[in-house]
Amino acid sequence: MEELNEILDTIFIGNTIRQYCWFALIIIIGVIFKRFISKLSSRLMFRFFKKYSAEISIGKFFEYIHKPTSLFFLLVFVYIGFSQLRFPEYWHLAPGNEFGIRMIIEKSFLILVISSLLWICLRIVDVFGFIMVKRAEKAPGKTGNQIIPFMIEVLKVVVIIIGVFLILGTVFNLNIGTLITGLGIGGLAIALAAKETLENLIGSFTIFLDKPFAVGDFVKAGDVSGVVEKIGFRSTRLRTIEQSCVTVPNKKMVEAELDNLSLRTQQRVNFTLSLRYDTSSEQIKYILEDIRNLLNNHSMCGADNVVRLTGFGVSAYEIMIIYFVNTADYFKYLEIKEEINFNILDIVKRHKAAFAFNTTTVCVEK
Repeated sequence: MEELNEILDTIFIGNTIRQYCWFALIIIIGVIFKRFISKLSSRLMFRFFKKYSAEISIGKFFEYIHKPTSLFFLLVFVYIGFSQLRFPEYWHLAPGNEFGIRMIIEKSFLILVISSLLWICLRIVDVFGFIMVKRAEKAPGKTGNQIIPFMIEVLKVVVIIIGVFLILGTVFNLNIGTLITGLGIGGLAIALAAKETLENLIGSFTIFLDKPFAVGDFVKAGDVSGVVEKIGFRSTRLRTIEQSCVTVPNKKMVEAELDNLSLRTQQRVNFTLSLRYDTSSEQIKYILEDIRNLLNNHSMCGADNVVRLTGFGVSAYEIMIIYFVNTADYFKYLEIKEEINFNILDIVKRHKAAFAFNTTTVCVEK
């Protein structure tokens, strides 16, 4: 036993073997039990959220909180472990209140601890946003789905700003009041430098106040069209028909001619049907009548239908067909349009007529 104590009391780089053993044991305990402690703390926080909302499960809550809480508790164990060690005196390091290796290590560790707490706060904001989105899905209307992601981003920005000021004040001992005053003086220069960003931010507020569209609407802004997935600080994200994701600056969404296709109750179909010149007038009359009956009797077509022989083209009779499909769903609209096109094909074939194609007739006189 005495020999073991002698070995443990052996000094190596300014610390005894016993101190190194305690350090290693604490770190190992931290690595092994950080997940268990993280789960325990997550359950305690979950009980608080459970009182106010049943929209989130313990599994989902742990998915949000686990990583930042694990990092925080691991840093706590690392701090306890390193507190068992001392820098060798013969290194002659500067004290913690003077610039040197000791100050750099202490300040860096403090930044890590504050950053882990900041990460936890950001994840709690995500949990809050998840709960609010679930509640908004049950409520009528789309206003909640539109404004909640925006408010969550606002809260995150506020948390990050508070975290930055906390690091500057705690770690670097800066006067926060003087810093805020300096930022106020330099605000004009920042505003000029971030002119585009500010315009997009004002555009986002205009969207929320004016409500020209909401999340889930199918819109067309300029040359871009798609389903609105997210309205953020700077931009709006659209999912196009090709399933690509297009990010449009809010300034353009406000200034461009915006067509909210989800608000229309009907979708128009307008095309010209060309029949060959060897089609008789009787055939054309019967074809026109059958197409009118088809459109007038279709359950998904409106009453304002137009089927008329409008002209004589270069190589065909031209029949104008205009009708409206009573749906805002684009894919349903395509389905109805396809059905009617097949019926028109059958009508033309039933009357033994044919569609025209570009031809040229050359007459040679003797």
